[in-house]
Amino acid sequence: MPADIPLPLYQKVKTYLLGQIDQGIWPVNHRLPSEHELVAQFNVSRMTVNRALRELTDEGRLVRLQGVGTFVAPPKAQSALFEIHSIAAEITSRGHRHRCRVLNGTRIEANAELAYALDIALKSPVFHTQMVHYEDETPIQYEERWVNPAAAPHYLQQDFESITAHDYLSSVAPFSEGEHVVEALQPSKKIADELSMLKNEPCLVIQRRTWSGGNVVTFVRLWFPASRYRLVGRFFA
Repeated sequence: MPADIPLPLYQKVKTYLLGQIDQGIWPVNHRLPSEHELVAQFNVSRMTVNRALRELTDEGRLVRLQGVGTFVAPPKAQSALFEIHSIAAEITSRGHRHRCRVLNGTRIEANAELAYALDIALKSPVFHTQMVHYEDETPIQYEERWVNPAAAPHYLQQDFESITAHDYLSSVAPFSEGEHVVEALQPSKKIADELSMLKNEPCLVIQRRTWSGGNVVTFVRLWFPASRYRLVGRFFA
């Protein structure tokens, strides 16, 4: 914006609030002044303050709790939308520690959905695992995975607290193709509890299939608390 054009009033409020956050004056979880206090401080309308707060909330910089107040949001982890990475590698690249807690691993029969997803016959054997991934001590991903035994016959014998399912499958059946479906969904109580989520908080869900040499290797659903994760995609003309 040219220097001779003044900033809109709501943008002045946003700039001030961002400055307080980015300079560390207001740390994560710091409670902001009330809307009434900000109205008085800037001598603007409540609508102006509300717009600044709403935009910063939409941008993931603030968390607004009805009847409680507005707080500085923790930085969201992010993942590349069109790339397939190990969650452990993502977390390590941010300078944090990854650990995995395996909930179960078993052999089941393919129902209609799994038979279609894995391109196998109905009631064929399928390996099924559920696990939770942590960034430091915060649960960040609930992973539910189904694997075609023909592609990875020793899948259930692996120690997934030492190697991620993604890394193991990449080593035995290198991925040649992938498919992503991204949705915002309400998690089950089990998933919400495993991810230490607030009541009614939505999840960002990635449903993924990967192929190796023309055969489907795995079908997986990855659940992320929407308040702690985001996806980023970059496009080229």
